[in-house]
Amino acid sequence: MKNIIIWTSALLLGAVLGWLGIEWLNNLLDFIATIYTRLFQFVAVPTIALAILTTLSSLGGKKETGRIFLHTISYTLLTTIAAALVGLVLYLIISPENLPADVVATGQTDVPENLGELTYYDHILSIIPNNVIEPFAKGNVLSILLVSAAVGLALAFIPKNENVQVLIKGILGLQEVLYTLIRALIWTLPLGIVAFAAQLSAQVEAGVAIGSLGQYVAVIIGGNLIQFFIVLPLFLLARGLNPWKVLKAMSPAVLMALFTKSSAATLPVTMQSAEQRQKVRPEVARFVLPICTTINMNGCAAFILVTSLYVMQNGGTVFDLPTLLLWLLIAVVSAVGNAGVPMGCYFLTLSLMAGVGAPIGIMGIILPLYTIIDMVETAENVWSDSCVCAIVNKRLTKKG
Repeated sequence: MKNIIIWTSALLLGAVLGWLGIEWLNNLLDFIATIYTRLFQFVAVPTIALAILTTLSSLGGKKETGRIFLHTISYTLLTTIAAALVGLVLYLIISPENLPADVVATGQTDVPENLGELTYYDHILSIIPNNVIEPFAKGNVLSILLVSAAVGLALAFIPKNENVQVLIKGILGLQEVLYTLIRALIWTLPLGIVAFAAQLSAQVEAGVAIGSLGQYVAVIIGGNLIQFFIVLPLFLLARGLNPWKVLKAMSPAVLMALFTKSSAATLPVTMQSAEQRQKVRPEVARFVLPICTTINMNGCAAFILVTSLYVMQNGGTVFDLPTLLLWLLIAVVSAVGNAGVPMGCYFLTLSLMAGVGAPIGIMGIILPLYTIIDMVETAENVWSDSCVCAIVNKRLTKKG
């Protein structure tokens, strides 16, 4: 309760400071927010690599690993499909109107250069590394996951001679050092919350407006809120877990996700909250959460589906039930393959729309609004990760 009071106070203080519009203060708080974002991105890459590597090296040859992985994938798909379905139903109920043709044409100039030319094949190919250093240098989350899983499984199945044991102990030692750094960062998190909240407040005060896109934004934000406060708690209740207690324990991670807009950057806080506050078994948290960070994208699935339908509708596409279901499948598969980085969903949707010849100028119109959308989506993604982790831990504890 003490931490919640401190974080809430920091949030309110930051909102007030940003609202005041003092230029030098806003610049200072932007600087602090950037430092925190960079620091969490710095620890995120080794957190993913070491968590997967150490967990698989110890569990890779055991039956429990298969059960953890199976449960993780199952609940990831279930929650992601549910999120996309909620978005689809809201889209059909609200039925956003088309934008004027001249507005769509104007938005073309705001589409980031060259991104409209990318294909989903390019995205998949970027996951496959051609050297060891590149994934870590570029922070490619899916590539890091792939490399770490391969090395971890190799350590699990090779004979445990003296050299291998020394290597594993060294890796475990590095992980303990990393977690000490993460705990120190979390201890200073209230200062980061003040800076992040001030940054957001200043952006809103500067005039982030919805305008004619109100219906579209209502579908996106409404779907995320329904998934966050209704659907995911129902998953927890179905497994005998108290949603409020889980959310209270994972609140530092959800709050951090809201401001960093990156599931990967938030991962250190998510893992620390799961192990220390939610009391999830370390071998479960360190295996489930890095995987969920890269494939469990509830908010992204809803965004890809709703945005794709909205853009294609403005291009004259008429949807029947089979087409809607096809795009729901495409959205879920695309979300699973999307990395947990800022604006990843936006760029992926843009690639899909360019591939089908839809009017991507609308993506330029959506771009100024995406900051707020991305915040809500990322918070939902991390909350979903937390729910999946709690459910998997509960199921394995019962079976154990």
